[in-house]
Formats: sequence, structure tokens, C-alpha cells
Amino acid sequence: MIVKFSTRAGALTMHGDAAVALLKGMGHSGTVPGAILAQDLPAALAQLRGALAELASQPVPAPAPPPERDEDEELEREPPVTLRMRAVPFLDMIATAIARGSDLMWERG
Repeated sequence: MIVKFSTRAGALTMHGDAAVALLKGMGHSGTVPGAILAQDLPAALAQLRGALAELASQPVPAPAPPPERDEDEELEREPPVTLRMRAVPFLDMIATAIARGSDLMWERG
């Protein structure tokens, strides 16, 4: 599932698992579609930041071992993208929505 977030200032598309986790971090049920009114966004943003700070204090799981490969094959593994990393554009979007007095809406994309 893909989730599309939108405000008067713009839109953001995110994978469903990350989107639902961020919504739950804001104190929402995680149902899609949904919305948070402009006057409720500051509290939701504060709650999300608290949830993300709590995640930061937890140890990051070790990456999976690389698959078997031939000596000729070079496989470069990039570090995993964490939920905290995925949250950065979402946090910016919410802050902009608060500054402009906009609601936050989301739907299946």
C-alpha cells in the first residue's frame, strides 16, 4: 500500500508500513484514509517527535548477512533507512502545515 499525505502546501507519498507507523506515533489509529485538523497538528507533532526520540534510544538491529556471492561479484550494501529517516520530510510537511494553518489529510495513493 502507498499513502499520499497532503496539505494546502503540498503532498508527500510514502510506503504504507512507514506511513501507518508515523500516524500511530502521532496518536492516530493509523487508518487510511484520515485527517488531522490544523488545530490538532501541534499536539500530534509533539507526540510524534516524542515517539521518534524513544525509537532513537532503542538499539538498531544488526543488518542481515550478505547473500552468498561469487568472488567476481561486488555487492555494496547501503545502510537501512530507518523510520526516523523516513520521518524527516513528514515532520517538515507537518511544521509547514502548522505555520500555514492547514489540515493534514491522507489517502491511499
